[in-house]
Amino acid sequence: MDRFFRFAENKTNLRTELLAGFTTFLTMVYIVVVNPAILQKAGMDFGAVFVATVLASVISTLIMGLFANYPIAIAPGMGLNAYFAFSVVGQSGISWQSAMGAVLVAGIIFLLLSFTQFREGLIRAIPSSLKFGITAGIGLFIAFIGLKSAGIIVGDKVNLVGLGDFHHPMTVLSLVGLLITLVLMTLRVNGALFFGMLATAVIAWAFGLFQLPAQWVTMPPSMAPTIGVAVTSIPDVISHGLYAVVFAFLLVTLFDTTGTMIGVAEQAGLMKNGTFPRMKPALLADAVGMSAGAVMGTSPTSAYIESSAGVAAGGRTGFTAVVVSVLLLGTLFFEPLVSKIAALPAITAPTLIIVGCFMMSGLSKIAWDDFDEAFPAFIVMLSMPLTFSIATGIAFGFITYPLLKIVRGRFKEVHPLLYLFMVLFILQLTFLPE
Repeated sequence: MDRFFRFAENKTNLRTELLAGFTTFLTMVYIVVVNPAILQKAGMDFGAVFVATVLASVISTLIMGLFANYPIAIAPGMGLNAYFAFSVVGQSGISWQSAMGAVLVAGIIFLLLSFTQFREGLIRAIPSSLKFGITAGIGLFIAFIGLKSAGIIVGDKVNLVGLGDFHHPMTVLSLVGLLITLVLMTLRVNGALFFGMLATAVIAWAFGLFQLPAQWVTMPPSMAPTIGVAVTSIPDVISHGLYAVVFAFLLVTLFDTTGTMIGVAEQAGLMKNGTFPRMKPALLADAVGMSAGAVMGTSPTSAYIESSAGVAAGGRTGFTAVVVSVLLLGTLFFEPLVSKIAALPAITAPTLIIVGCFMMSGLSKIAWDDFDEAFPAFIVMLSMPLTFSIATGIAFGFITYPLLKIVRGRFKEVHPLLYLFMVLFILQLTFLPE
């Protein structure tokens, strides 16, 4: 084992890697509750999505650990799951089956790009201001969903949104759960999101708002309602013109995964002369997870920034990822408890709000004093929650960025690919609006 994972070379040992894997698991296990809860709102079967979420995470994280030898966990990404459920399916009227076909198409393209240099060229072509703006926009998008599901904000006929009823038991419970989780986060407790959900569930149970299942442990549910649906739904991507949706899934997964991997590798001291060794197997892990996850029935996967908690605990090799995979696999047998927890919005909403906050950190890196850099980022993150669409936000950013550069006479600073995307997005918004 030492020879395979190179413990000595990376200055670590078995005990440290076990602890690191457990730490990463605690910080990200909330996804096995939150992801199926979100996709269920799109009409998908909770049990099937729960199993697909776990298996997609296990497969991709194992590949990351065994072939790339990085302490990085992969699971369905926050933001894209909400976009899938509330925008592509909920607002556009597209069936979840067709939307899952779009995820599979994006996964296949991602898989093919992982074998080419075009992937790196595409990442370099996108300016940093747009990358940070897109990430922040997704953060606002899922935080908005969290506030709405908690009842903290509600629909308003005059102002579109307004303050919710703070006397409603579920809203009060959501606020209490949010406060508890914020305290745990402030105290830097590993697994704060997970423990915050548990604490909220206990309070809900104590006040009769939550009923424990009669049986906690069972065999995993069947994936029959979702498995293979994405494959048969690929023709729907063309018939419904879901090209912007495919691009949104692909683009966000591509640079979000790459950025997270590089960030965690830098934290662990695994970068070599500014380069990211074994990038191809690392990106393949996510691409395989995204494609396999779509076939099984879950939204796109992404490298998890929560992996940095495991790195902080000493994780330096792929064995950390293997430990995470084994622990995730164990959650398969607790579906009755998971489904009960997920059914209560007050338990999952605080997680959405806080994860949204995490995604705002890149805003400090945008050149706000340079208007042609600042405005495209601004319009991206403003339009995502207000139009309830990640793809529309990306389109606005990719249109305004090149246009403003042209006006300022700085058109040479824009990569040719961005001009192509600008034209495509103008055509898409004109003739194939989402």
